[in-house]
Amino acid sequence: MPYYQIWEEFARAAEKLYLTDPMKVRVVLKYRHCDGNLCMKVTDDAVCLQYKTDQAQDVKKIEKLHGKVRGCNTAGLYSMITEVLVALVLGAVVYVLLLRRRQEVLKTEDGWWGEGEPPDTPEDDTIHPFKVETSSEEIEDLHKRLDHTRPFPCLEDSQFNYGFNAKYLQKVVSYWRNDFDWKKQVEKLNRYPHFKTKIEGIDVHYVHVRPRNLPEGTSGVPLLMVHGWPGSFYEFYGILPLLTEPRNPDDFAFEVICPSIPGYGFSEAPRKKGFNSVCAARVFHKLMKRLGFTQFYAHGGDWGWLVTTNMAQLEPKTVKGLHINFAPPPKFGVGMAMSILLGRRFPKLFGFTEHDLSRLFPVKQKLIVESLMETGYMHIQATKPDTIGRGLNDSPVGLAAYILEKFSTWTNPEFRNLEDGGLERNFSLDDLLTNVMIYWTTGSIISSMRFYKENFGEGLNQKHAKIPVYVPTGYAAFPNELMHTPKPWVKQMYRKLKSYTPMARGGHFAAMEEPQLMAEDIQNFIRKLEKRKRK
Repeated sequence: MPYYQIWEEFARAAEKLYLTDPMKVRVVLKYRHCDGNLCMKVTDDAVCLQYKTDQAQDVKKIEKLHGKVRGCNTAGLYSMITEVLVALVLGAVVYVLLLRRRQEVLKTEDGWWGEGEPPDTPEDDTIHPFKVETSSEEIEDLHKRLDHTRPFPCLEDSQFNYGFNAKYLQKVVSYWRNDFDWKKQVEKLNRYPHFKTKIEGIDVHYVHVRPRNLPEGTSGVPLLMVHGWPGSFYEFYGILPLLTEPRNPDDFAFEVICPSIPGYGFSEAPRKKGFNSVCAARVFHKLMKRLGFTQFYAHGGDWGWLVTTNMAQLEPKTVKGLHINFAPPPKFGVGMAMSILLGRRFPKLFGFTEHDLSRLFPVKQKLIVESLMETGYMHIQATKPDTIGRGLNDSPVGLAAYILEKFSTWTNPEFRNLEDGGLERNFSLDDLLTNVMIYWTTGSIISSMRFYKENFGEGLNQKHAKIPVYVPTGYAAFPNELMHTPKPWVKQMYRKLKSYTPMARGGHFAAMEEPQLMAEDIQNFIRKLEKRKRK
């Protein structure tokens, strides 16, 4: 049998066997092939064919296909083919594995999240302008609840180590009651155009900002930006002018769409169980198509990271590039275990930087203790969100303490040791309370917390966690991010990682805390991709 036929036979056999049962591929490696007349082996400089009878015709055919093929007359036919079979089968299996993984996309089906059964008629795809509004009754109710809050003293010298410090909370409540102007902040929210449209039975809210003064016949670069918890679309208000009206003439002018995840803010809450990140990704794809975008870039942090990642997995040809500033470590495997065990001693071997070492080691303190200190909320929300949510939905002070505590320690873990939690070092109380008011006035804290239940309820080993992302990706690594992910770990999931930027400063709410740094990294990332396309 000519060598090229042997290769084809084993490639087909390996592929067929892998598709039925990947674990049986190792059986192929034990199989030695030699027909009655011809066997082969590989040497350093030739493919050596061994034959018992005259196969001159076959040899001539082979010589035309491969210049280094020659005949051999040595003995030991059965043992000589082992090396080449192992190499060919391994190559075929690796090829099949890579091919399958590259072609694999996340699958999903349309859902219905409105009340009752879906109608028989097509869904209304009309887009309606929306305006944030308030009333004197709404403000009076808030003030009454603030006036009747029941303070409780904090422990001496506790700072933020027991949660939101009670002394500083009184200051926040006093400012909220006497100085915070919600009507003025509503005007600020309405500075940009808001819209709503019904998708899969629920109203989806989004902010849509187009660049002004573009040359005739040109349009902005479409960019979808997705928030997380306990944030909102308002996180991006500081970065919007930097992206839509850049000062540098060489920078891109973006057309930015900032939706509210269903169940957050002004997006309607799902009425049925099961609305997770993949469902949100599907809904946002439908939103972008409804707006006329066949391709666009996407950015996300916190839950926005997962939603936009799922969007890239669902439609990799639609998402031109993915930019994220949060990517928890991937599924724990042998490679990750080895890097944890040996990375501190051999950092270069695993691609670790000095910053990686400072954030990962000692492992017990950095990866276990600190994670446990900041993830208690997650265990509650992933199991019984409606219980604590009801209390937060009734008490504005409880809601503010629960949300704003995250803006302290997730911005910098050292802020636990400050009585004011360092909140006003990076944010203004007006901005922080505006974010809280979006939750309060919409009554969306419970539905926002349910997103944890829906995403973690089926376990951590979900389908999308196993599918790599092959969309070009940029990662902004802020030094005080809640979870640190070294570049080699990011690349395990994001196979086309085009940029990994160690940022100078900033934490979890990076777009709100450091809008200039974030805008620059988004510009640089997309500039790399657009230059490649022009070439």
